[in-house]
Amino acid sequence: MTSTHKARRGVMLVVSSPSGAGKTTLAKALMAAEPDIVMSVSVTTRSPRPGEVDGRDYRFIDTSSFERMRNADDLLEWAHVHGNLYGTPRGPVMEALANGRDVLFDIDWQGAQQLAAAAPTDLVRVFILPPSADALEQRLFARAQDGADVVARRLAAADVEIGHWNEYDYVIVNEVIADSLAVLLGILAAERHRGSRQTGMAEFARILQLGRTGKG
Repeated sequence: MTSTHKARRGVMLVVSSPSGAGKTTLAKALMAAEPDIVMSVSVTTRSPRPGEVDGRDYRFIDTSSFERMRNADDLLEWAHVHGNLYGTPRGPVMEALANGRDVLFDIDWQGAQQLAAAAPTDLVRVFILPPSADALEQRLFARAQDGADVVARRLAAADVEIGHWNEYDYVIVNEVIADSLAVLLGILAAERHRGSRQTGMAEFARILQLGRTGKG
């Protein structure tokens, strides 16, 4: 029997959450558990921060280059954040999906909305919620090196983020990272087997049918 049935199109997996809900920790755990998934690398006009590597963390480009990409429709989504431009290059993502590779996106609800418009059949959206308002506040205070006013702004922004939870395909309340990871892995496994992504299945089914009819 051939391995035709294994051919599939990759999954564009978006994970979003309010700040402090554990999205980054969960995304890192997912990538460690699934070495075949790749993180989408955004382009940005901001300068690299200490420790950041061009091509790994971001692709750092100038404003004119960014605008050329945007005007040529080479970006799946883009945003203007704190005076800098950020965007997702279309080419590398589409190439990965066509080759059966899954691509992970760590973006907010605005980026998710743009991706839904650009590639609705490839997109799977997962929203991460904290177990309680108190837990979210405690996490932000515990990790923040900023003052109470900055944390207050982050909490206000979290309220806006949480208001978009129902735009997502799946929602995970992140109480225990291990449990949330198990759910996320289950979502990814199920979406990989969605019939519309099984690009080799029509041929595989045809071979099965021919095999039976050939036996008389």
